[in-house]
Amino acid sequence: MSGLAVSEVSVTAGGKTILDGVSLSARTGQLTGLIGPNGAGKSTLMRATLGLQTLAHGSIRFDGADLPAMPRRDRAKISAFVEQSGTTESHLSAQDVVMLGRIPFQSVWQATPSRDDEHAVAGALEAVNMTGFADRLYQTLSGGEQQRLQIARALAQQPRLLVLDEPTNHLDVHAQLTALALLQKRAHAGATVLLALHDLNLAAGFCDSLVVLHGGKVLTQGVPEAVLTPWMLRDVYGVNTSVLRHPMTGRPILAYNAPSNSD
Repeated sequence: MSGLAVSEVSVTAGGKTILDGVSLSARTGQLTGLIGPNGAGKSTLMRATLGLQTLAHGSIRFDGADLPAMPRRDRAKISAFVEQSGTTESHLSAQDVVMLGRIPFQSVWQATPSRDDEHAVAGALEAVNMTGFADRLYQTLSGGEQQRLQIARALAQQPRLLVLDEPTNHLDVHAQLTALALLQKRAHAGATVLLALHDLNLAAGFCDSLVVLHGGKVLTQGVPEAVLTPWMLRDVYGVNTSVLRHPMTGRPILAYNAPSNSD
């Protein structure tokens, strides 16, 4: 299988098991969503995937290669990570922040960005509708604008594997839909995209496959229609839910029922 294969991964911290025998796949050409309640281990799994968290057990392979074992620079040439909140020094412009994504491709003696670097950065800024903000200082931008720049930085790496932890954080509805449509397009064009989402309706509307992480373990993986059932939502999230169908796409739409006072 081309893409990401996580096999029997366990991670411990401070004597506590955070991930316990996690196995999942994220196929090339698909948008794979990682869902689950707070504390399920989603962020830890994403960091472990990119070699930023030490494994206690298991393996993580991308297109057959041991991803965490790769030298960091080599790994950065094929994969990119967008964290929940990205911080950057205040004196950098928006364009400078996106240019950080080109560092893995620059030689130590390279004084200025190459034409390829400039082309990649310009394309990434355009993709997230931030071209007009290129000269603005990063710290003067809103949280949503900063988040779009972090996505642009990752896109500038032109990664084959794109991992995003809550990429819709701080974004308004229009920006959320635009960002997810962009990521969906990148996936269907041949990238492998794994992203964590809290908004289950967004996950249902855009993801090709969903992985449910609960208590550090994978509960199930499959297409949204098979995964987003009233029983799973009750057991994992503790909510009663009616699962409807979008009148145009046929994808699931979740209608949450308010709990009674006795719940």
